[in-house]
Amino acid sequence: MSAGELAVLAVTVAVAAFVQGSSGLGFALIVAPVAGILDPALLPVFVLTSMIPLNAYVAWRERAALDVRGAGWIIAARLAATPAGLALLWLIPDRSLGLFVGGATVLAAVASLAAPAFTPGRAAYIGAGAVTGLTETATGVGGPPLALVYQHRPPAELRSTVAVCFLVGEVASLVLLFATGKGQPADLGWAVLLLPATAAGAWLSRLSHHRLDARRTRLAVLGFALVSGLVLMLGL
Repeated sequence: MSAGELAVLAVTVAVAAFVQGSSGLGFALIVAPVAGILDPALLPVFVLTSMIPLNAYVAWRERAALDVRGAGWIIAARLAATPAGLALLWLIPDRSLGLFVGGATVLAAVASLAAPAFTPGRAAYIGAGAVTGLTETATGVGGPPLALVYQHRPPAELRSTVAVCFLVGEVASLVLLFATGKGQPADLGWAVLLLPATAAGAWLSRLSHHRLDARRTRLAVLGFALVSGLVLMLGL
């Protein structure tokens, strides 16, 4: 990766960490398509690893608003679906990973934009957890199903619950990826190198998370996801 590409990735990570730290979602939707364009080999380990410190911070910062019941059901379903996500990753040829990630990103963004308001129950929690386990393990993108469940809940509840669910799921996915040879130690290097960018975005979100218009931020994230996902699918 050239110095210019690394700079683009660093800025993308910082912006994504700020957006997710502020709104509760958006990191993978922003970073995965850009990383896939720059170097498909970064997926999904780079995205999963980069999100761990971010979600640990957000979960701690918003711990008082955590939906314990919803998180429990989501995590259980998420862990159960993780092996299926790994199987999907094995089935996707490397040359098609960009197309798959782009398609998953676009579909997730469209679903998030189109979903009507509803009150989540056990079935919604389990469904969101299962889909997240499948897509996040295979591509690094898993936020939209959780966003659909919590999009009409208080912002602090969304941020804290999504962060906890992500954190547990990311660790589980990475353990399985490395145990089966789909992840390599070298893949962690890029996430470590760009940790300052992640930290900068997370720190800035601390100053703004209670001031931002959550609806407008969410729409901006999903709009970016649509564009970048289409670019990744078209191989531009």
